[in-house]
Amino acid sequence: MPKRVLEGTVVSDKQDKTVVVRVERRFTHPVLKKTVRRSKKFHAHDEANKFKVGDTVSIQEHSPISKLKRWIVVENESK
Repeated sequence: MPKRVLEGTVVSDKQDKTVVVRVERRFTHPVLKKTVRRSKKFHAHDEANKFKVGDTVSIQEHSPISKLKRWIVVENESK
């Protein structure tokens, strides 16, 4: 089974070696036919502490690292 890769924005970098990434998805509402935005936060492992709030990053699924961390940061997208 391939590992999922998501793209999102870093919203918190206060923890050591951890960033919180908000991933937004858009879909059409089945009844109203309007575009709806939903977001979810993921805790991701950042070994070098190099990502700051506002950075756009890609995260990839990983085996559990801690209670909340199941993702790792794989690359930084340029703004």
